[in-house]
Amino acid sequence: MSKIRVVQWSTGGVGRHAIRMIARRPDLGLVGAWVYNPAKIGRDAGELAGLPALGVAATGSIDDVLALKPDCVSYSSSGEPRPRETVDDYCTFLEAGINIVTTSVPGLLNPEAFNPKVVRRIEEACARGGTSLYASGLEPGFVGDHLVLVLATCSDQITSVRTQEIFNYGPYPSAFTIFELFGFGKPTEEKCLMELPGVQTSAWGPPVRLVASRLGVELDSIRETYYKEVTDRELQVAAGTIPAGTVAAVRFETIGVVDGRDVIVIEHVNRLVGDVAPEWPTADSDGGYRIVIEGEPKMQCDLQFGGDETFESFQDSGMRATAARIVNAIPGTCDAKPGILNAVDLPLTLPKNAFA
Repeated sequence: MSKIRVVQWSTGGVGRHAIRMIARRPDLGLVGAWVYNPAKIGRDAGELAGLPALGVAATGSIDDVLALKPDCVSYSSSGEPRPRETVDDYCTFLEAGINIVTTSVPGLLNPEAFNPKVVRRIEEACARGGTSLYASGLEPGFVGDHLVLVLATCSDQITSVRTQEIFNYGPYPSAFTIFELFGFGKPTEEKCLMELPGVQTSAWGPPVRLVASRLGVELDSIRETYYKEVTDRELQVAAGTIPAGTVAAVRFETIGVVDGRDVIVIEHVNRLVGDVAPEWPTADSDGGYRIVIEGEPKMQCDLQFGGDETFESFQDSGMRATAARIVNAIPGTCDAKPGILNAVDLPLTLPKNAFA
């Protein structure tokens, strides 16, 4: 059986793990790698992923990728700083007959709840190219929708569902994420990107609506909350300096409302140090997820990645899990009917040679 020809788009935190997974699978063949950093152009993809040479040189040209005529592009570069360009890339590949699995636009986890103009454009590209696009991730993604629905198979009646990410961002090096997206290190009265109306709903509204639709409930609305707590001392974190009296912890919710009740909630509790906002939910380590289903029966599922409590272990394991969500879905995406897929459109996206 011939291998599915795959190009890895970006070789950062998720992309390097994707390369490793593609390289070891018997049903996939890595034929190309695209990189943003000019210093990586021409280098072997295996080297960029910490492997022996794979005989695949990295390129910075989309035309080079198209010329390879792959069956699928594993697209994992960050879509937040360049959303329009990312969708442009998607449509270029899809129209050219190239399927896509991606972590870059969380809203596409459930196209029924995403920007209809963007969805229509992508669907039209899929129709012209006879291709499919599958978007996934860890959170947004697996934890807030697919895992919730799997747990719900053990339910008789459900009163509410709450998914929590509880995360220490102190060691996280991205200045854009820390200062601009979440508003850490800023006065409480200064609004960050995540506080702007509709921003949370664009990312977490789709999984909230996916859970609602599959459980047969119609939402009245989706509302957002955003809470902040300040530090009483200056902090030095990986992204820079956090002055005393500025934001050092945030807690926000994307909430599906039914009959005036909060029914489906995706909540984030993010701190820079563990002693800020101690009254907020905590986890046993610096990073983890929790799902609480109130109903008959009541359930709580705690999910932690990594073998110890170090941030590096959690972050690296989380990146690996994110990569697996799309790499394992490549065969199903390539076999699916044209269009945008969600997590429940595909059969179980199980790994190959998992015990090899």
